[in-house]
Amino acid sequence: MPKVLVIRFSAIGDIVWASPVVRCLKQQLPDCELHMCTKSNYAEMWEANPYVDKIHPFHDSLGKLIDELRQENFDYIIDLHKNLRSTRIRWALRKKSFTYDKLTWQRFLLTRFQIDRFPRKPDGEPLHIVERYMKAVEPLGIHNDGKGLDYFIAPEYQVDLQQDVPELNHMPFCAYVIGGSEPTKKLPLHKMVELCRKLPYRQIVLIGGKEDASAAEQLLDKFLQSDKKIINLCGKMNISRSASVVAQAAMVIGHDTGLTHIAAAFHPTVYSIWGTTTPIGFKPYCANSVVLENNNLNCRPCSKSGAKSCPQKHFKCMNELPIPTEFPIIHRQ
Repeated sequence: MPKVLVIRFSAIGDIVWASPVVRCLKQQLPDCELHMCTKSNYAEMWEANPYVDKIHPFHDSLGKLIDELRQENFDYIIDLHKNLRSTRIRWALRKKSFTYDKLTWQRFLLTRFQIDRFPRKPDGEPLHIVERYMKAVEPLGIHNDGKGLDYFIAPEYQVDLQQDVPELNHMPFCAYVIGGSEPTKKLPLHKMVELCRKLPYRQIVLIGGKEDASAAEQLLDKFLQSDKKIINLCGKMNISRSASVVAQAAMVIGHDTGLTHIAAAFHPTVYSIWGTTTPIGFKPYCANSVVLENNNLNCRPCSKSGAKSCPQKHFKCMNELPIPTEFPIIHRQ
């Protein structure tokens, strides 16, 4: 029985992108015992996953974590993080390991000089990070089963909309993921207002962290006299409960952030909004990934992970982002 450790410490989007690797390993490597190593605050993302046999949360001591992992005597290590910490784990455990191509130089060229050297598939589509993750396990005879992302929600995190969000009536709603790790990954307030006015649903549920609650309240105030109902859930739910709400939405739109990418595990169509970052190789991994971006600029993408402010001081990528007047691919009523 091969014993396999998969490492992906963070963040939300990157962790859900690792889910096809976990599923394919478990299903295609006979009698595989699969362990997952992730940061403690993301452990809940794997708790209900039936393909994971054991979770090793990383708290604050890498030495203690390595000691714990040594006791397991793994056969293989799959490093899907590929940073100093994960490299230290691989070196310390001294087991056969596999990792993926981070495309460091390609990302540098794209964000610094807007030169696109990303690898392409035969159809010309950029190779998605999920597919780069999958290449890491090809030497073990593992192939991508094409079944997309997984996100399993434990029963205690399932949201009963009637009971937990009584403001919602029985009409379908749009989930708008308004968060983002940096300001340049988020629409400014006036563009959020424009977007919400054009969304084809009267009920819009705002999803985000505690840090997004203030922006959500400002947005809510703009619609007090409107026929649209804005419901603010920012900071009120953990990752999995937020995912449960997203899963029950009729439509999902969001910035380049974790819950937008989690939505692709539940919906064949996800709308994503991009400012200083790029969707090339990183858009939501679903059948119909609809990207909203400003292609009239020669200065973007200018950042790998977002920034505190626009380097050009104009923030045109978001301030002048074209908002569609129609959202034709609505898949759940």
